[in-house]
Amino acid sequence: MIHMYPSVEDLLFHLRNNYDVMLLVIAVFSITITYLLSTPRRRIHIRNGESDAAAPGGSGSRDIPGRLGVPFIGETFSFLKATNSTKGCYDFVRLRRSWYGKCFKTRIFGKIHVFVPSPEAAKQIFTNDFVDFNKGYVKSMADAVGEKSLLCVPHDSHKRIRRLLADPFSMPSLSKFVQKFDQILTQKLKKLHESGETFSVLQFSMKMIFDAMCNMLMSITEDSFLRTLEKDCTAVSDAMLSFPLMIPGTRYYKGIKARQRLMAIFKKMIADRRCGKETHDDFLQSMLQRDSYPSSEKLDDSELMDNLLTLIIAGQTTTAAAMMWSVKYLDENTQAQATLREEQISIAKHKQDGAPLTLEDLNKMSYGLKVVKETLRMSNVLLWFPRVVLNDCVIDGFQIHKGWHVNIDATCMHFDPALYKDPMQFEPSRFDEMRKPYSFIPFGSGPRTCLGMNMAKLTLLVFLHRLTSGYRWTIQDHDPSLEKKAHIPRLRSGCPITLEALNDGK
Repeated sequence: MIHMYPSVEDLLFHLRNNYDVMLLVIAVFSITITYLLSTPRRRIHIRNGESDAAAPGGSGSRDIPGRLGVPFIGETFSFLKATNSTKGCYDFVRLRRSWYGKCFKTRIFGKIHVFVPSPEAAKQIFTNDFVDFNKGYVKSMADAVGEKSLLCVPHDSHKRIRRLLADPFSMPSLSKFVQKFDQILTQKLKKLHESGETFSVLQFSMKMIFDAMCNMLMSITEDSFLRTLEKDCTAVSDAMLSFPLMIPGTRYYKGIKARQRLMAIFKKMIADRRCGKETHDDFLQSMLQRDSYPSSEKLDDSELMDNLLTLIIAGQTTTAAAMMWSVKYLDENTQAQATLREEQISIAKHKQDGAPLTLEDLNKMSYGLKVVKETLRMSNVLLWFPRVVLNDCVIDGFQIHKGWHVNIDATCMHFDPALYKDPMQFEPSRFDEMRKPYSFIPFGSGPRTCLGMNMAKLTLLVFLHRLTSGYRWTIQDHDPSLEKKAHIPRLRSGCPITLEALNDGK
């Protein structure tokens, strides 16, 4: 039986395990009671996201199945229960799809959400960004990264900010980044092997990428300072899926306070550079050199600071998770691991000892790129892509109303057996063939395609090269449980491994 409202057991679970939810219950209790007492017990039509049942469809359209629950709360408790479990927040989507079919509606965080999992829907939404759809995020996510973040700004600002943020992701900048990242990675893997210690791939990758991003963007290299920044960035990231209640003890409160500290640090760095106390060859310096440019050709300070934070968090969390999943998947498919290792050793044999990788080397990694793509398909570090509907429309035959949120469900598509044969199997060679357009969307598509797409792919290739050409590994904990309260899927164990040097490597 499908319940429209959370059970008593669900409520008690959240009151025990989620302080944010307890505070929300207090905040909306009187509103809910008023609604229940004043609303007739009848089904009413949904119109513009204001009421609870499906509206009559337009010509040739159907009512979309699903449950909305009471205003504001809806199925938020169930969503947070999934987020707070070791199955991950996507379990909420998976369960409702088994009830209603591939397309369904729900209400979470006060908004009506529709999950659409077809390449045709993805094409319709991505190609009409800023026309019929706009970026959609829960309030806590927008508050965490900032209203001037590329993730949140309206159309008139997005194109300008995206263009000005492009420099770190240009090929000349990426070439420098790759060589620096490769040198640091090589040294750290060697130390870990020599020590014989077991280490978490996730935590190792998180630290590596965070340090590399801070170096590239702001020339920060001092370890204690980096760890202070990383702690606050982690708090901001943790707040991105939380109730926006500014009350001490909540994840939202901790995240917003951490954001305030980071903004103060960025503000001081900008001031020091403007007065000549510091000068570096990095992204921040290149932005400040535009101070005398017209407003259309520069970022103001709030735009600069919000997007520094966005680039660090977005680059760190997603790429580090993908690195972790790549190790797990390759460990489970020894044939794919052997094929990848053969390719990487062949490339290493043609390089001088100690020479860093170049973009030319990475371009030779044809099988390595297939491993990267298959890792991204299966790991789904971006579970879905949210958009707000700007005009009434029909998607996949269902009537969708202005103000609703549509989520392009990349996870469902990436595991759809109609699109991928044996989708639960890690098989990089499936990318020998061209995929159906909009069926492979780990970085989104259209005008909002992930700005760091090439950096993420190159970083993963460097990691896979150094790992497989120099070492074998043993995973020490095969627990498949996911980390709780994370907005991207990550193993709770972090995938702990021990390295063994290859005898046949260069």
